[in-house]
Amino acid sequence: MTTPMPPGAPRQHPPQTHNPNLQQKSDSLPDNFQNLNLNMTSPSLTSHIRSPPTTSTSVPSQPISRPGAPPPEIVPGHNVPPNMGSVRPFRPPGGQPLPFGTRPPPGSLPSSMGGGPIITPGGSSASGLGGRPSAFGGSIRNSPPAGVPPPMMVAGRPPGQASGMVPFVGSLQLSRRPGPPMQSALPFSAPLSAPFGTLTWAPSQVAPATAAPDSVQPHRMFGMPPPQPNQVLPSIDQTGSSLEDAWKINSNQVPRPTPSSSVIQYDTHQGNQANTPPPATSDYIVKDTGSCSPRYMRCTIHQIPCTADLLTNCGMEFALMVQPLALPHPHEEPIPVVDFGEHGPIRCSRCKGYINPFMKFTDHDRQFICNFCGFIGSTPHEYQCNLGPDGRRRDAHERPELCRGTVEFVATKEYMMRDPMPAVYFFLIDVSRNAVQTGATAAACAAISQVIADLPEGPRTKLGIATFDSTVHFYNLKRVLQQPLMLIVPDVHNVYIPLETDVVVQLSECRQHIEQLLESIPTMFQDNRTAESAFVAAIKAAFLAIKSSGGKLLVFQSVLPSVGMVALSARDAEGRGNISAGDKEPHKLLQPADIALKTLAIEFAECQVCVDVFITTQAYVDIASIYVIPGTTGGQVYYYYPFSSISDPVKLYNDLRWNITRPQGFEAVMRVRCSQGIDVKEYHGNFCKRIPTDVDLPGIDSDKTIMVTLKHDEKLQDGSECAFQCALLYTTVYGQRRIRISTLSLPCTRNLTNLFRSIDLETQFVCSLKQVANEIPYTPLLQMREQVTHICINKLFAYRKFCTTATKSGQLILPEALKLLPLYTLGLTKSTGLKTDGRIDDRSFWINYVSHISIPLAVCLVLPRMIAVHNLDLHKPEGTESVIPQMLPLSSEYVSEEGIYLLENGVDGLIYIGSLVDSNILRQLFGFSSVEETPNQFVLQQYDNPLSKNLNHVVNDIRRQRCSYLRWTLCRKEDASGALFISYLVEDANQKGGPSYSEFLVHLHRSIQAKIC
Repeated sequence: MTTPMPPGAPRQHPPQTHNPNLQQKSDSLPDNFQNLNLNMTSPSLTSHIRSPPTTSTSVPSQPISRPGAPPPEIVPGHNVPPNMGSVRPFRPPGGQPLPFGTRPPPGSLPSSMGGGPIITPGGSSASGLGGRPSAFGGSIRNSPPAGVPPPMMVAGRPPGQASGMVPFVGSLQLSRRPGPPMQSALPFSAPLSAPFGTLTWAPSQVAPATAAPDSVQPHRMFGMPPPQPNQVLPSIDQTGSSLEDAWKINSNQVPRPTPSSSVIQYDTHQGNQANTPPPATSDYIVKDTGSCSPRYMRCTIHQIPCTADLLTNCGMEFALMVQPLALPHPHEEPIPVVDFGEHGPIRCSRCKGYINPFMKFTDHDRQFICNFCGFIGSTPHEYQCNLGPDGRRRDAHERPELCRGTVEFVATKEYMMRDPMPAVYFFLIDVSRNAVQTGATAAACAAISQVIADLPEGPRTKLGIATFDSTVHFYNLKRVLQQPLMLIVPDVHNVYIPLETDVVVQLSECRQHIEQLLESIPTMFQDNRTAESAFVAAIKAAFLAIKSSGGKLLVFQSVLPSVGMVALSARDAEGRGNISAGDKEPHKLLQPADIALKTLAIEFAECQVCVDVFITTQAYVDIASIYVIPGTTGGQVYYYYPFSSISDPVKLYNDLRWNITRPQGFEAVMRVRCSQGIDVKEYHGNFCKRIPTDVDLPGIDSDKTIMVTLKHDEKLQDGSECAFQCALLYTTVYGQRRIRISTLSLPCTRNLTNLFRSIDLETQFVCSLKQVANEIPYTPLLQMREQVTHICINKLFAYRKFCTTATKSGQLILPEALKLLPLYTLGLTKSTGLKTDGRIDDRSFWINYVSHISIPLAVCLVLPRMIAVHNLDLHKPEGTESVIPQMLPLSSEYVSEEGIYLLENGVDGLIYIGSLVDSNILRQLFGFSSVEETPNQFVLQQYDNPLSKNLNHVVNDIRRQRCSYLRWTLCRKEDASGALFISYLVEDANQKGGPSYSEFLVHLHRSIQAKIC
């Protein structure tokens, strides 16, 4: 049926304000990022990119916007249902400035956002708008569509940057990058993903210890730090009392991460050898000198074992963490875009590997040797060049594909089965009774209305909107109509679309109708009495609307899907009594309820439809089942529990805005190639895998990480190089087809001591974490916790057995590279995913969140950051630009009842208020003077005093680092919120039987001693 929809009240457009993206100075991006203050102009910094000496291109730089709080003029007060009463305006907390920016034009990140200078093999450079060689005339148009500003390039490496790398953590001297003084940070304006500006997880300062006598001191790989002394903890007897007593006297002997804000300058390759990368959680600036940046691809071991037996003996994981569209540091050079014309990039004829700096040219450059399969191929005549005395091409430094580990090639028609898809966004909004009454519907409509301005400009951008409860409602947005028309689909078992056209329309032509519709939806359904949700039927119907083109489907869901296709129920007792997860076989509740969801998700992926779900709920919704669809299509789940109409609308807006403005691509395919002797074992992440070698990614963005586990096929030669290459074929949001290539080359070794010294601790741990998360739905929790502990024991035992001699039996020896492994392991056993108590939905979200996050965010999830905030006006980090104080150990010994402490893990933010806090401090920070006045729902405000301003600066800095608008919960002692805060203090013993850090180390020591005996 077709029913005219009453138009809402005329929308009040916000006043025109200055757009910070259109800067007067063309090179202000690096300094702006450094200051975390993008709305202010900074001294220019030279932008450049390696290009042939004949021509060069220097174009203005523009920053990527980070989702910010919505403009204060847009207040969805009229959209909030009457029964909600007074609702806090949908705007930044008082005293905070307005949001920043919109999506940059192509070229802000020249690769992932679809612009940048295009370098041709012939030695010329052209902008994305033209200048393409005539040979490319038959391929697709890669210039931005009409209405898009000309392509721009992010700023390059600043002048004067040190060419040599800074040694790896240990006994290194970290130099701080000079820069302008820190200014007041504007909120949520910088899309700085960890680790930019984060704390460096350097080793703790411990009592010096000598290496084991007669231990082997092998030759080091180039750039590897000198051998560090193992940490030998105090001798203990069989009861462990000696160790515990010693730590009570001197807790500094316990290995802990030590924060550092110094910036590491890192060259990926020097000479003919790879340099050891800095820790993933540190702040570093990469100079790509052959191997790719560790932001894009990082191995668990920086020297490859020659045999599978050697890998088994050391007990290490062998895998790659691939984040192909990761955000670069603002001071790093942009990724060059290379156009080979209609013939496409040069590839190996046998394994199809792409040309890279580690391929060798022979026979006067008439042939090249593939560094993956060893095949000798012919160099195209037009690409040949003279070789130098060292056997390298004389033009190697002029060609990015021969001197850079990461490049992007312009894809030819050969890589396309159809024309590049347009940017299509379809919003699906829950309007059931619960969603309307809690304010979730109004918050979703307000957020969508505001982020429309951030969508890509031009005729290629299309948009559609539908709503659902027990039926599905489409809207005819045809421009000639006076107002949108509602079209109801009552059949939720066999859904269809009521119109073939005008359900998805060009944004530029129908913006007024779209805004009018979003304005009206909360009012239209304010008296809705339908409690059921046809969630699966609704997303199937929305899929049919965009099936022909593909695109992003963004769903706002509030209640358990209970009617229509794949109707779900409150499984077991979780939905009714919310029982403890420690009951009989609770892990089965973490598995999808219906296999039909996987079938549906694969159909979505085949048509290049990526699904993101925003769950705004106050009850059980079965995330384990819902996540199947976004997890298979390259999307993700955002979880707001319990949803609050006071604190969550701003977070919802920021999450949605970052989702559509971050660097991303559509209809992507990824493959990882390895040198002979190594093969890909399995891929893990959010994707659809239809053939063994490739993964299909309907959507890929800068936050998504894919883990690639590896295996040995044959023995490798000691001292040889092993290469890995990730190839990502994708379409930018501006319709450009690109191939991003990241190549990594690492040396091989047969020395176990070398292997232990070259371990990347964070990558090793996150690899184990992701594997554990995959197994939790199919294994009892107690068994999983034991398995996690055994992984740690086996690694430490292998080191003790093979790499140390003549040590006292009462000593627990922790190798320098693994000294924090026990703390990480303890944190994992006490995390949401492995705790015996808690809600099933919380555990399901944790499992699925872990599957796609980056290394820094995964480490933070297990080992949160805690800082004191009651004395921010007295203590400020010296010699650093960061406003975040030094982190505290996660122990109650460091929590005073007279203080206030902030704890965050990248997902949740807690502020603990001690019972004896001075009332004046409470008044300055929160506006109330007694702990008893602590509100249940809280929105951080900024008051006119230094302490409050400093706290807001710290919070904003954390939000930038995590690329997430964390919401904050106030906690106090003897309250459920206080118990939640205490549960994150992983170094303490808990009431559920979890050991303290000291007790856990004693357990590790006893287990290792038992294996030795």
